[in-house]
Parts: sequence; C-alpha cells; structure tokens
Amino acid sequence: MMEDEELEFVEDFDAILHLTPEVQLAIEQVFPSQDPLDRADFNAVEYINTLFPTEQSLANIDEVVNKIRLKIRRLDDNIRTVVRGQTNVGQDGRQMGLGVGASSKDFMAVTERALEEAQIAIQQLFGKIKDIKDKAEKSEQMVKEITRDIKQLDHAKRNLTTSITTLNHLHMLAGGVDSLEAMTRKRQYGEVANLLQGVVNVLEHFQKYMGIPQIRQLSERVKAAQSELGTQILADFDEAFPAQGSKRTGGPSIVLRDACLVANVLDPRIKQEIIKKFIRQHLSEYLVLFQENQDVAWLDKIDRRYAWIKRQLVDYEEKYGRMFPEEWCMTERIAVEFCHITRTELAKLMRARAREIEVKLLLFAIQRTTNFEGLLAKRFSGSTLSDSPGKRPETPLEPTNPFLEDESGEDSVSEKDEDLVRPKKPKTPENPFHGIVSKCFEPHLYVYIESQDKNLGELIDRFVADFRAQGPPKSGTEEGGAVLPSCADLFVYYKKCMVQCSQLSTGEPMIALTTIFQKYLREYAWKILSGNLPKTSSNSGGLTISSLLKEKEGSEVAKFTTEELCLICSILSTAEYCLATTQQLEEKLKEKVDKPLMERINLTGEMDTFSTYNCCYLCGSVISNSIQLLVQDLDAACDPALTAMSKMPWQSVEHVGDQSPYVTSVIMHIKQNVPIIRDNLAATRKYFTQFCIKFINSFIPKFINHLFRCKPISMVGAEQLLLDTHSLKTVLLDLPSIGSQVIRKAPASYTKIVVKGMTRAEMILKVVMAPHEPPVIFVDNYIKLLADGNPETFQKILDMKGLKRSEQSSMLELFRQRLPTPPSGPDTGPSMSFSAPTPEQESSRIRKLEKLIKKRIQ
Repeated sequence: MMEDEELEFVEDFDAILHLTPEVQLAIEQVFPSQDPLDRADFNAVEYINTLFPTEQSLANIDEVVNKIRLKIRRLDDNIRTVVRGQTNVGQDGRQMGLGVGASSKDFMAVTERALEEAQIAIQQLFGKIKDIKDKAEKSEQMVKEITRDIKQLDHAKRNLTTSITTLNHLHMLAGGVDSLEAMTRKRQYGEVANLLQGVVNVLEHFQKYMGIPQIRQLSERVKAAQSELGTQILADFDEAFPAQGSKRTGGPSIVLRDACLVANVLDPRIKQEIIKKFIRQHLSEYLVLFQENQDVAWLDKIDRRYAWIKRQLVDYEEKYGRMFPEEWCMTERIAVEFCHITRTELAKLMRARAREIEVKLLLFAIQRTTNFEGLLAKRFSGSTLSDSPGKRPETPLEPTNPFLEDESGEDSVSEKDEDLVRPKKPKTPENPFHGIVSKCFEPHLYVYIESQDKNLGELIDRFVADFRAQGPPKSGTEEGGAVLPSCADLFVYYKKCMVQCSQLSTGEPMIALTTIFQKYLREYAWKILSGNLPKTSSNSGGLTISSLLKEKEGSEVAKFTTEELCLICSILSTAEYCLATTQQLEEKLKEKVDKPLMERINLTGEMDTFSTYNCCYLCGSVISNSIQLLVQDLDAACDPALTAMSKMPWQSVEHVGDQSPYVTSVIMHIKQNVPIIRDNLAATRKYFTQFCIKFINSFIPKFINHLFRCKPISMVGAEQLLLDTHSLKTVLLDLPSIGSQVIRKAPASYTKIVVKGMTRAEMILKVVMAPHEPPVIFVDNYIKLLADGNPETFQKILDMKGLKRSEQSSMLELFRQRLPTPPSGPDTGPSMSFSAPTPEQESSRIRKLEKLIKKRIQ
C-alpha cells in the first residue's frame, strides 16, 4: 500500500512543484534560505558546474553524491514528521468541534473523514518524494555522463606525465652514464662525486623496469663505472702513499680529496680500504722505531710512545687534515689504531720479559698509559671504536671505578676511618678509551698483588715492633682503652690499595687483593690483638680457672695490673672497631669489583675473628677472648675469699655481726676492677654489659657451690651467711655503676640474672635454718622454697645441717616420696620442674630476716 501511495504522490508532484510567484515570495519571506536547491529558477546543469568547476574537482564526485543522498533522506524525515503533526492537529480540532453533546456516531464520522484526508495527504507526499528521488537519480546520471570524459582525460594526463618523467629520467641516466665514464677516465673526481650520487638516485627509479634490456644495460654500466672508480681511487692512493719500505712519492692533493668524496658514494669497503691503507702507512714508522729489540720499547720509556703519536697527530692535522672528509674522523682512527698496536706489542713484550717487570716499573707504565687514555677521552668522542677498520676492543669497555676517590693517596683518616663510610661520590663520566691500552697490563698485576702482600707483611711486622717498643696504653691517660693507632693505619693502607687496584682492574686482581686483605686482617687479629693479650699461665697458651687459683687459704692470686686491664680493654675496643670497619670494607669492595665477581667477596670469617661468636680462647674471637680474660681475672680474684668462706667454722659462730671479711674482700676486688673496666669501655658500652653478665653467670654458681662446702652450719652461722649473701646481692645489683659518680640503672637482663641466682642462695640458707623435725614439714618446706627435685642437692643441704648418715637416709626416702608427680605430656622431660618464688616475695622475706637479725644483735 505504501508503494502505491508513493506512485500516486509522484504523479502529482509536478503540479505541486510549480508555485505562483506570490506564493514563492511568501515562502522565501517566512523561510529564508541560501540553498540553490530552494530557488524557484533552479538549474541542475549550473548547479553541477558549480560543484565541479574543474577537472581535478571530479575526484570528489562520490563524496558530493553521498551528501546529496543524505540531504534527500533528511528532507524525507522532515516531511514525514510535518505530515504526521498536521494530521494530529486536524484530528484534535475536529474532536473539539463536535461539542459536548455529540454522539458516538458523529464522532466516528468525523474520525473517518480525518483518516481519509490523511491518506490523501500521505499519497500526495509519497508522490512528491518519488519524484524527487527520480530527479536525483537523473541528476546523478547526468553528472556521471558529464564527468566520464573528464576522468578519461585525467587518467590520460597522468599517464602522459609519468611517461614524460620516465623519459626525462632515462635521458638523464643515459647522459649521466656517458659523462660518468668519460670523467672517470679523466680522473675528474670533483665532478664525478656529484654526478655519481645523482646517477645512483635516478637509477633507483628504474628498479621496477630492470626487465627491459636497455635499462638493465645502463645499470650494468653504472656498476662497472663504480667498480672502475674504486680500483682507480685505490691505485691513486697506493701511488701517493706507498706501502712500508718505499719512499712517499705523493702527498695531499685536490685530486685525492675529491677521490675521498667519491669513495663516500661507492661501496663502503672502498672507504674502509683507503682508511686502512693510509693508517697502516702512517704508523709504519712506529712499528720500526719501537720494535722489541729496541731499548725505547721497554716500559721505562713508555712515555716516548705517547709522545711520538702526539707528534704524528699534529703532523697529520697540518698536512692531511683537509684531505679526508671530517666525518671520517681520521685523527681519532689513527689514535685508536695506535692504541690497538701498542696494546698488542706491549703484551707480547711483557710476556717475553716478564721476569724484568717490577712493581714500580709496572705502576709507572700503567699511570702513564691511563693518563694518555684520559687525554684521548678529552680530545675524541670515541665514535670510531665500534667501526674501526683496525682491531676492535676485546671486551666491552666499562667504567672500572664508579665511585672514584682521591687518587693522590694523601688522604688523612679520622679515628673511625670516615673515608670508608663517607657518602658515595657521583659517578665520573665514562671514558670510552679506558682500558684500550692499559688492558694489556692486567695479566701482570700479580706483581702488584705480590708487592702489596709483601708491604702488608712488613706493615704488620712494624706494628708488632712498635707495640713492643712503645708498650701498652698507659692507665689514667686518654690512651687507656682507646683504639690502637695501628688499626687505623692498617685500614688507611687498605683503602689506598683498594682505590689503586680498582683503577688498574676491577676483575680477578680485585679478588686476589681481597684475599690479601683477608690474610692480614687475620694476622692483625692474631699478632697485634690476641698476641698482646696478657698471659696468666706459662704452661698453656690459654687462660683456665685452675691456673688462676691457688687453693691455699690466705694466698694471693696473680691479678692483672691496671695497665694490663687497660690493655685488654684497648684491644677489645680495637677489635670492635675492626669488626665495624671490616664490614664497611666488604661493602666497598663489592661496589668496586665487577658485578659477576661480587659473590666471591666475603669477609664474614674475618669479622667472626673479631666478634663475640666464639667463646673458646684457643679458637675464639678477639672480643670474646678479651671479655673472658676480664671475667676470669675478677672471678679468680674473688676465689680466695670464697675458699676462705667455705673453710670457716660456721658451726661455732655464736652471734650475728657485720658482714664477714670474705664479703669485704669480694667487694674490694669488684670496686678495684669494675670502675677501670667501665671507664675504658665507655665507647663500647654493650661489651661492658656483656662483661657484667658473664661475670655474674660465673660468680653466682661458684658462690653457691662454696655455700654447699660450708658444713656443718649452726643456726647462727646460717643467719650470718644469709646476711652476707644479702650484702653480696646488693653489691652485685649495683655492680654496673659501682664507683661511678653517675648512677645508671642496670640493664633488666642483668638484674634478672642476679635476682634469680642470689635468691636461690638465700633459699638454700633458709632451708638450712629450718628445723629438720618433723621431717615431713622440713621436706615440704625444701620443695617449696628451692623447687629442686635433685636428690644430690637435697643431700648437700642435709650435710650443711650436719645430719648423720642414718638420718639422711630416712630423709632422702621421704624426699623421694614427697616429690610431686611431674605432669605427663609430650613436652615434659625426665627432670622435675618447680616454680621459684617471685623476687617480691623473696624481698619481703629478706626484710623480715633482717629485722630478726637486728633484734638478736640488740
């Protein structure tokens, strides 16, 4: 139905299109438009000519047609919208005109009329649209017919232009080839250089026409001319610069300069051959002057090699600087080839005369060579290193000293060798010529390493001699407990060696130097530190408690003097400094060595030599040995007093008095040693704390063992011992700050050990003071106070009370019966465990005991 309506609409379209002039004017006034399609006198031919004024504009015909089609679709949409709106408005008006009292029959009649009118309007509209479409298609067909001939003309013009251009190129190519051959025969290289480049460029346009015999023939003539030019230019250079042994007959000329320009256009191998021959001829004199059999070739006269090449480069710039193109970088190429030859010749020479190489000579040669490489870096960019016609570098050149420090070797060092821990310096600019000659010295750096080995050995021997001559640090001076000066001197020397070696090589020689460092770190620890620790026994190399004790009552034990205590503290401080600085040294070595070799640098063993990881004197570290010596000296000084305590007749003590003489003796020794050790370890406080903890861990068990030896003990004797124990406990709690003007609270870990150990001693005496009748109460009281299920300890308590063996047997049997059953489980062991009284409970009990003792004394 829609198609029929469109056909009817198109039939009436012509009648509707032709409007009267008055109507047309009214429409223009209401809807002004500049579009030519809206004009009453619209002319399709003029409109098409406007759209396509020239032949070139026909290329956009498809785009214009698409725009017209789009415009037609939009008009259709607008017309459809207007018709629908008009129909709805008319229908609404008719509904309103029916009135309020209209019947449904009247309403239906009005609706039918409205539908009929709408259908008629739609049919008319479709007719108009159909007509517009037909006219648009006719217009499009007309445009195609008009432009068909224009397109053909355009294609013909394009083909004609291409043909003319190709013919012109062919003419240029043919003429250029003829001229090129003629100029080649006459050696007119200046004109050839420009012409050849043009001929080559034109020939590129004919690559797709190589199937044509004439074009192929021209291409072959060009190749033949290029080949002839290459051979001819090489011959000209051979004539001007003959091979080694012949006299130079030519020199720089305009012909050769132009020949170089031609070589730039020819095969790159021609250019490389010219460069190679010229450099070989230019350096031929060098190979003769510095042959192996010449005195000037040896390392002590290595400066003459570099002076010679400097003169040659100046001579080249003056004579031949303008002959070769600047982009050839001939000056740099000569210098690079000289470096390759020099490295090869020096390597061969040093292999033949390896026994004559001394460290001073080697370092002299390396220094002069690295200076020359630095000069090259300032003068040249290094752009020819990768494409040099001579020998190329054996390995990629990398900066070997990324954190270069002072090379003068005059650095002064502070007490803590701040140079090893100073912030990293920024990387120096990379030198592309680094190692281009000096790499030949690397296989012979073992001479340098051996020299450093010898120097460090002599340095250690000098440290030993100086220590013997100057003696240990004096007590009462600022030197007491200070780091030994030799330690700083050693690390200063290490730093200089490390910096110097990193400038020579960052490969295997650095690993060899690290091995030397390890060797002399251990020797310093053994000869200077451990070797100078005071010896307490001539029968053994180590210190034992038995060698310090004399079991005779009242005898004096050989104690360390104040100077010896200061020396031990000084050695301990030095070892602590060595430990920290060795760790920094390891980090510095890893920074300087090549990355693949970093894992091979490990100074952990040397750090262990100084640290506190081992406690055995014979195989332990310096720090642990030093602390052990201080502990055993004070411990041994207290032994006679403890021995005297165990041999006193405690059964005959009649009353409780002040603290016993043995307690006074112990306190006296503590007050003599501890302040000296604390003052000399002020810079290493943690090791003083370790000393205190090790001492009480040794002294308290020994004190308890001597308590068990005090037998039999009366009630009054036990009270006196309890008073002595409390006095010792008070002194031990204050031991870290004893004799100090500044009272500092002892570390919690230390206080915990003292309270636990001395509380056990007090509990033992409390058990001894308790009556053994009735036995059950005594045994229960023992288990409660001591929390010790060991029958041997219980028997020692019975011995201290002076019970007979018969009484002890029944007590022991009762003790075994009264022991609580240990809990069963996977975590329980075979031994009995008890919970000890808290320190607060014990402190309260001690206060009660003190009050009791005071009452008895009064």
